[in-house]
Amino acid sequence: MGTQALPPVSVLELAGLWQFAPVVTAFVVLAAGLYLWGVLRVRRRHPARPWPWYRTALFLAGLAVIVIATESGVGSYDDVLFWDHMIQHLLLLMVAPPLLVVGQPATLLLHASRNPVHTWTKKLLRSHAVTWITWPPFSVALYIGVIVGTHLTSFMNLVLANETVHNAEHALFLVAGYLYFLPLVGREPIRWKVSYPSRIFLLFIAMPVDAFTGLVLGSEGSNPFPNLAKGRPSWAPSPLNDVHIGGAVMWVGGAGLMFVLLLTVFFAWTRETRSDGGLGWLEVARRTNFAAQVGANPVGGRPEAGADPGVPAPATPASANESLDDDDEHLAAYNAYLARLNQQQDH
Repeated sequence: MGTQALPPVSVLELAGLWQFAPVVTAFVVLAAGLYLWGVLRVRRRHPARPWPWYRTALFLAGLAVIVIATESGVGSYDDVLFWDHMIQHLLLLMVAPPLLVVGQPATLLLHASRNPVHTWTKKLLRSHAVTWITWPPFSVALYIGVIVGTHLTSFMNLVLANETVHNAEHALFLVAGYLYFLPLVGREPIRWKVSYPSRIFLLFIAMPVDAFTGLVLGSEGSNPFPNLAKGRPSWAPSPLNDVHIGGAVMWVGGAGLMFVLLLTVFFAWTRETRSDGGLGWLEVARRTNFAAQVGANPVGGRPEAGADPGVPAPATPASANESLDDDDEHLAAYNAYLARLNQQQDH
């Protein structure tokens, strides 16, 4: 539909004006079909442990967000209204990817497949290429670079003038968002296991990027994207006002979505049941050091036979110190350790 033929934007138009995107439709249908096939296959193979229904719902919701962003009124007005373009970007970058990640398609494939597909999938997930692109520092840098590079450079002019580049930008947002959120909100069997404090930190540092991008766009004194003024319908706001509104959408919308994700990760942390409490290597190192410090005098205050009271005993495997997982015994061991230190100081 030509930009001049578009009616004035409204909530009804955004919800009711749809366009057909063959590539998007084919991708969504194929992804949904393969995912549902995997769900049914797991149910047949493991009737007592079917695939969680909520993961299926979240994955399909992520695909639905892609359709809404590209084929609904949001997609129809994205070449006309810059603020609508920003809404589309947020949907493709910050809403659809985490929903797809939580759906755990790779884990579902492992459960549903048999050899050789099962073995190939495991090798792919552990390959050097996947290990590199899912490395959190790389995915964070990619995410930040995509936001800044597509909004604060002349790339936006190219997007507005070339439909192929525009569609490629949509794919870029999905890939960058998926790689960014994969180690932060997902549980896929990739190499990187990020602790919850690190997840919160890596989500938090992205918030200033959205705010900075929105602030720069909202502070422009002239239209930074000349192609935005071409073929503009009479009912649309001026290009500069449009850019200012788009900056506000990026700032407020991006910060709001990231805050919701932060709360979600924090809530997941409070419900963590793993022995390390979701703290990852940091908690393992702390427990190992603690076991080494109190190992010479676990609970009672007397060192083991042949042990030097001034030298901590070597750390023992976690299975040999299971009692230390109990809070009361932790406290007793710590008090005994402090008492031993006081005795050494008295001597």
